[in-house]
Amino acid sequence: MGGSVGPSSGEADTLVDMNVIPLIDIMLVLLIMFIISLPIQTHAVKLDMPRPNDAEQQAEPVVIQLDVDFDGTILWNGSVVASNAQLRAYLQSISLQEPQPEIHLRPNRLAKYDVVAKVLAYAQRLGVRKIGFVGNEQYL
Repeated sequence: MGGSVGPSSGEADTLVDMNVIPLIDIMLVLLIMFIISLPIQTHAVKLDMPRPNDAEQQAEPVVIQLDVDFDGTILWNGSVVASNAQLRAYLQSISLQEPQPEIHLRPNRLAKYDVVAKVLAYAQRLGVRKIGFVGNEQYL
């Protein structure tokens, strides 16, 4: 009436099971690290942002097109600037106006860097604050 356990030949087969204890340990460590690091990720930084101005602007800003051609010719709203003294006079008159007009500088892609740098240096020395580059799509 006895029951047999195992094969009838008398040799015990080796039992092959995966040991999941290390896997459970690693998963618990990762879960604990996630729980610990979660409050750090949701930490907020307080910034003093400027308040929106409800007053609308009364007038559109005056825009001046300043082009630098490939041969070094400088154009002020389409008219050729004859000399550096004339360019400085234009920039001086701009710096004295309130509010200052915006200058949109559009250098040709073949223009020499030296000419563009001189225009920017004149503008900086004379106190022009609103100057920006336009036409950058030609460099793509």
